[in-house]
Amino acid sequence: MEAYDLKSVKMPYLAGGALKLFVSAVEGPLKGLLAPSLLDSAGLTWLREQKFEEMPTNYPIHFTGKMQEKATSVPTSELPRKQSATKGFHFKSVFDIAKAYRDGSTSPEDVARRVLESIEASNKNDPTLNAFIAYQADELMRQASEATQRIQKKKPLSILDGVPVAIKDEINVKSYPTTVGTSFLKKVAEEDATVVARLRNAGALIVGKTNMHEIGIGVTGQNPHHGTPRNPYNTDHYTGGSSSGSATAVASGLVPVALGADGGGSIRIPSSFCGLVGLKPTYGRVSEHGAFPLAWSVDYIGPLTGSATDAALTYALIAGSDPNDPISLHQPVPSLKDWDNLKLKGLKLGVYWQWFRHADPEVVAACEAMLKQFESMGCEIHEITIPDLEANRVAHLITIAGEMTHAMNSVYDNVHRFKEHGLDVRTNLALARQFTATDYILAQRVRTRMMRHFHDAFEQVDMVITPTTAIAAPPIKKGALPDGDSDLTILTEIMRFATTANFTGHPAITFPIGYTQKGLPVGMQAIGRPWDESTLLRLALAAEQVVEHKEPQIYYNLLGD
Repeated sequence: MEAYDLKSVKMPYLAGGALKLFVSAVEGPLKGLLAPSLLDSAGLTWLREQKFEEMPTNYPIHFTGKMQEKATSVPTSELPRKQSATKGFHFKSVFDIAKAYRDGSTSPEDVARRVLESIEASNKNDPTLNAFIAYQADELMRQASEATQRIQKKKPLSILDGVPVAIKDEINVKSYPTTVGTSFLKKVAEEDATVVARLRNAGALIVGKTNMHEIGIGVTGQNPHHGTPRNPYNTDHYTGGSSSGSATAVASGLVPVALGADGGGSIRIPSSFCGLVGLKPTYGRVSEHGAFPLAWSVDYIGPLTGSATDAALTYALIAGSDPNDPISLHQPVPSLKDWDNLKLKGLKLGVYWQWFRHADPEVVAACEAMLKQFESMGCEIHEITIPDLEANRVAHLITIAGEMTHAMNSVYDNVHRFKEHGLDVRTNLALARQFTATDYILAQRVRTRMMRHFHDAFEQVDMVITPTTAIAAPPIKKGALPDGDSDLTILTEIMRFATTANFTGHPAITFPIGYTQKGLPVGMQAIGRPWDESTLLRLALAAEQVVEHKEPQIYYNLLGD
């Protein structure tokens, strides 16, 4: 058995003037002197000394059957039909809102007005929630008017008709600029991304573009340009990122559903920190057409929701092949079969205990308690080992930061544009510019090995279980805002369990399983076999039946009841 090799790190905390000086140094004449130390601290020096003889895998594609030739989707007959029961606090769901429309107690126009009023109120809070980068009131009301007429005529497009949905600002929405959280990208999208078009075709009210950690290269949610989103469970804490605004919007009740994107935990981390369900599908399962190409081999689009049912419904509407995205053609037809089967007898959950317990004691205790609950439901807990986790961490870093650096280089319209990024983004991009082509190829060799390790694990178990993050949502330190900070010690704790599924292409989900003594949510992650999102959703649904959910400190009830 190979030794567990992931380590916690202790790195200097930088903010304010110290961070500005450091950024100037790594971008200036001293970068040659600082680079070896930075690369060593990040693990690059160590990885370069390792031997990986596998052929590189540039895209983690798992499907080897006949490629799809046209758009596919989950069969309508498999879509969720009702909202499941939950214990304790209940986020207003798609089904709650749809029922209110159909019994005449409210209308899409009424709800749209409440959304706008709630967004305005959230931006007057001290501190402001900063959930949205942009929204268009007139456009939202136009959509709501059309949805109201359809529902009055008893001709809704789907259960989602008239329900407000928010979109992360790296996904195109027609008539909105896709800024990717920057201050300078302002090109207006001429058409919806495929996922947005599918939701719009189902009647969803597209509310606007949610805030995000700039260019998705961080996981706290900091954004010096549009304001840093706040955690509705405690506004002195981060939401997590990079889909930070989407998590804030759902957890505060501004919308029941938001789309996010996940390159290294960016759906699951904020979902976990904000007490939500967040699903990162299998690589290629959801079309990336119309998403900003930040990190093409590790990025995924998926839902952040208040319940497993809403996650299943949203996933069902956006999943499936799309001729506009060739990668998405490498998939079997998506299905939700048996996703709501709560009889878990015989379901095998794999736990690598050293990895699982490499987290804050409160997080570990909550996750171990949830495992006992799953055992009582009939699940079997199997001990497994997944080697090379440290190699995965470094290889994922090389891949995502390298791809992001190349993606951003292609959109700068002058040589100094990169200096308009926030300080933490500039730090990360300066490090990534020290990577070589050899580093990138080595990372793809590591990917091949990690895919094999997970294949071997799934020969024994149905899912791999970990905490979602090693800590609950961290506090926003004094001096961190508005310019940001650099805290690699905390970032390592946040990302410990997230990046493997991005790198290997496996689907992964987070769902809430408890709270810390300070009332901050704790999430559990399940990583599944390729294309088996339905089983992940099934486990999240089962957890929902036994976990006592708590209401956020800030919550806007769109139904006003």
